[in-house]
Amino acid sequence: MPKHTVSPRIAGVLLAAALLGATPALAQSTGDGFLFRTPRASFTVRAGYDRAFAGGDLFSFVTSEMTLRRSDFGGFALAADLAATVSPQLDVVIGLAWSGSRKASEYRNWWDNNDLPITQTTALERVPVTASMKWYARPRGRAVGSFAWIPARAAPFVGLGLGAMWSRFHQVGDFIDFNTSNNAVFHDDFGSKSWTLTAHAFAGIEMNVGTRTFVTSEARYTWARAALGSDFSGYGRMDLSGLSVTAGFGMRM
Repeated sequence: MPKHTVSPRIAGVLLAAALLGATPALAQSTGDGFLFRTPRASFTVRAGYDRAFAGGDLFSFVTSEMTLRRSDFGGFALAADLAATVSPQLDVVIGLAWSGSRKASEYRNWWDNNDLPITQTTALERVPVTASMKWYARPRGRAVGSFAWIPARAAPFVGLGLGAMWSRFHQVGDFIDFNTSNNAVFHDDFGSKSWTLTAHAFAGIEMNVGTRTFVTSEARYTWARAALGSDFSGYGRMDLSGLSVTAGFGMRM
C-alpha cells in the first residue's frame, strides 16, 4: 500500500491550530483566561474599617471628660480607585475615599440638676482625594504573541501618595460651661470643617477571578492634621491620621 505523507505546510497549519487551541485551554486550566490586549486601566471599589488615631488636644479632652474612647472615632470606610497603567509593574492611581463614625456619649463625672446624664452625640468624617504611585512586586500578566495577554494568578503591590483631605468634626447635645460659677448646662451644636494636605502608604494583593475581574485587599496608613474652626478655638490641630483595612473587587479596561 502507498505511504501517506503530510506536507510541511499542512503540518505547520496543524501545529499552529494546536497551539492556538492549547493556549486558551492552558489559561482556563489555571483559572486566568486571556485578553486580546494588555489592559490600560482598572477601576476598583473597596470597603472596610478605618481606625482613626484621634490624637491631639480636642480628642484628649472629649475622651477624658466624656464617655468616649479613641477607638470610637474609627468606622466604616468606602474607597474607589481609577488606575492608569504606566508599565507592567507600575500604575498611577486617582483615589477617593470616605470614612465616618457617630457615637452617643455623656459626661463622665457630671450630671444635671435632676441627676440625669448630660448627653451629646459626636461625629467624625474624613474624605481624602489622592494621587498615588502603585508598584507591583511582579508583572500582573504576560503577553502571548501580539494578540493575547494572560493575567497572573496573584499580584502583590505597595504604593505611596499625596492628596487633600476634607474633614468634619461635629458635636450636638448638652454641654457644661466651665467658665460659669455654677458650671451651667446648655444645649448647642458645634462643628468644624476643613481641608488639609495628606500623605499615605499602602500595601495589598490582587487575586484574579476572571479575564477582566479581580478581588483585592489593602492596608493603608494615612497621615493628616487639620486646623479647627472657631467653635473649637484654643485647641491645637486635629489629628486625622489612621490605619484602614479594606477589601473589594476591580475591573480591567
